[in-house]
Amino acid sequence: MNRTWRLIALLVVVAAASVLPSVSGRADVRQYVICIDPGHPSEVGSGTQGRHITEIEAAWQVAQRLKTELQARGMRVVLTKKKEHEFVRNRRRAEIANQNHADYMVRLHCDSDAGTGIASYAPDQQGSIDGVTGPSKGVIKASRKMGAEFHRTMVKSLDGRLKDRGFLPDTSTAVGRKHHALIGSIFSKSPVVLVEMCVLTNPKDEQFIRDPKNQTLLAKAMADGVQAALATNQKAEPAPNVSP
Repeated sequence: MNRTWRLIALLVVVAAASVLPSVSGRADVRQYVICIDPGHPSEVGSGTQGRHITEIEAAWQVAQRLKTELQARGMRVVLTKKKEHEFVRNRRRAEIANQNHADYMVRLHCDSDAGTGIASYAPDQQGSIDGVTGPSKGVIKASRKMGAEFHRTMVKSLDGRLKDRGFLPDTSTAVGRKHHALIGSIFSKSPVVLVEMCVLTNPKDEQFIRDPKNQTLLAKAMADGVQAALATNQKAEPAPNVSP
């Protein structure tokens, strides 16, 4: 009798484990894969220069904290760079996400502007460069849907520590206006969002992002955003990589 009850208990445990929810709140066949893209240097330059920290430094430092936070939540993380100052073209950055079948690509940047605060961008139309037109209509739709939830959740988690500059289309940027979408979006086969984490030319914003505690806070807020974005696609399989 004891052996029988032990067998029954084991079967119950196995059955329960098979339906444990993933980070999205449901059972999945595998881990979610997130690609983090610490911005610059690339073919468009070395990025914004603050008085005490560069965009390359800020993006790399926050990327490491975001990687740790996402891994702690059970996700697999891929970075587009192995070293802080590694030169990677924007097309190659998107290809790294594509090759890893990323469920979401999060691109980290800092802005240069007269304003202050944090903003997120996603493609709203197809663009063209080097004879390639993209992203697909499916990627655009997923990026807009997931990006809106990502930004809303991230801003809520930040609780006013950075001004909300909004969730905007790629065409709001200089590169996006030129090509009708950001280069990283054009080549992406995964939903993608670009975060301008602060206005680095604003002394207050620069002071904020230099502080390791604030970098951790920002990483946690973005991880909350990623988790919420993934949940918006919970009826779909992981790694959308949707086609036109």
